[in-house]
Amino acid sequence: MNQSAVVGAGVMGKGIAYAFAISGYEVFVNDVKEEALEKAERDIESLLEKSCDKGFLTKEVYHTALENLHFETDLTKAAKNADVVVEAVLEKIDLKISIFQQLDEICKPEAILATNTSTMSPTEIGAQTSRPDKVVAMHFFNPVHKMKLIEVIRGLDTSDETVDQVRTISNQIQKEMVEVNEFPGFVTSRMNCLIGNEAMNMFMEGVASAEDIDKAMKLGLNHPMGPLELADLVGLDSRLRNMEYLHQTLGEKYRPSPILTKYVKAGRLGKKSGKGFYNYS
Repeated sequence: MNQSAVVGAGVMGKGIAYAFAISGYEVFVNDVKEEALEKAERDIESLLEKSCDKGFLTKEVYHTALENLHFETDLTKAAKNADVVVEAVLEKIDLKISIFQQLDEICKPEAILATNTSTMSPTEIGAQTSRPDKVVAMHFFNPVHKMKLIEVIRGLDTSDETVDQVRTISNQIQKEMVEVNEFPGFVTSRMNCLIGNEAMNMFMEGVASAEDIDKAMKLGLNHPMGPLELADLVGLDSRLRNMEYLHQTLGEKYRPSPILTKYVKAGRLGKKSGKGFYNYS
């Protein structure tokens, strides 16, 4: 395998493209918005340059990665020769299914189609294609260039061969893989959403400041990031969509905190909008 495609040029898409590019894959980054692709190209090139300057990448890997990256608004051109495609769009099941139906038509029969969902069903997505055995979830973590884990979720019809190939891909892009049987929220999102939601409720109730809640989790429980700063990084709109899905599928304990809903309605989406539980302006 030597060619990949990433559908969606947002935060996760950029990180996934970077990981494939520095590992020797030719990478086609696709997005329907030209301006999103232009920003992705600038951001990935900037990250490559910083990584090279700091000694994390050799000059050879840096230049090869730059040559490996292509940016394309046409999904057919981006995905037609790919060995593996990773979809990294919004957590909306209808949108994901539409993209996978297009990829099913475009991609060669042996191509693996992966979704970078943090909560949604690869079984449901794969069932809308003619190759459910080739559909899998590869849940990367933000920021992708620093986080070593890929949570791999096997759908009902995902084949052993596909999981083995994804394990090989994970090794090639220098990530550790854990295999998870499909259930809403998988492992990490179920735990992470509960912790984050409780932190939001405590902040709303005035138990402690955002800074002190996060500091308590980092210094007392050895979390590398506090739950509120992590929610800001992920995007509060993304977190709300995840919580709504888990609430719908797993029940009352996943009801989104009222302050999360309020912040999203106010346009406080976290780091990307300049304000969430913290002010970034």
